[in-house]
Amino acid sequence: MAIAAAVGQGLLQNKLRSPLKEDFNQVLYFDTEQSKYHVQKAVKRICKQIAVSVPSNLNTYGLRKLSPSERLELVEYAIENAPNLGFVVIDGIRDLITSINDEKESTYMASKLLKWTETYNIHIIVVLHENPGSDKARGHIGTELTNKAETVIALEVDKFNDSVSIVNAGFCRNKPFESFAFMITDDGLPQIIQDYVIQSKVIKKGFDVLALAATDKFQILKEVFENGEGFQHSELVTQIKIVLDKKYQGTKGKGISKIKELITASKNDGWLIQDGNRQPYILGKLSV
Repeated sequence: MAIAAAVGQGLLQNKLRSPLKEDFNQVLYFDTEQSKYHVQKAVKRICKQIAVSVPSNLNTYGLRKLSPSERLELVEYAIENAPNLGFVVIDGIRDLITSINDEKESTYMASKLLKWTETYNIHIIVVLHENPGSDKARGHIGTELTNKAETVIALEVDKFNDSVSIVNAGFCRNKPFESFAFMITDDGLPQIIQDYVIQSKVIKKGFDVLALAATDKFQILKEVFENGEGFQHSELVTQIKIVLDKKYQGTKGKGISKIKELITASKNDGWLIQDGNRQPYILGKLSV
């Protein structure tokens, strides 16, 4: 829908618009993981939404077969050489680097995006999955891009209707947009549902360590590492269990599987650091 709004230049479904200047109306769309068939299918959906069979201002690239360095090189070359460029979509950004938890690579990638937007006066949208059991974007790359982004858009399936997806303003430097919903119609096109009532989340009885605020989860880790500078995985699970049992007595939702998920998410967020497989975990930092 975002690409269709940019390519079509009008108000899409009475909700989305992307008013590109006439001399900066070219759009680049990079897909890093889908097959040629599915990339072409996605482009056909864009064309159907704006009723244009072959848009003159859209160029699409499927980068599935390339290595991360080759993808980055091609994306950069296309951006540098596309005339009248105004809008770029990279789905997904993690495939332009080798590790989502490499701090150096993450900083380098974020710097590239900032440079491209400034140098060529373009808008760039990137797609990145969230951590399991968390609403934070994956890894160091997620943290870095969230800190640098103008807007973070969160997409989730409606918990009360799994045929509907909700679009939320996760973070905005300017005024946030109102949440809205869409569904996929029988012809495979996304359709915004006007005046859809987005229900509040049900507050479940009991306790879920993964649902805690980031500061609360990090505080748990801080209390764990008051008992030692580093822990192997099994030791860390035990230590977190001890802290949880002490802080949240008589509550469920703090079993071993939940704790292991917490460790994985914390490592992705940089709260826990491990120099290599089977190496002890040490406490990282909480990014604000």
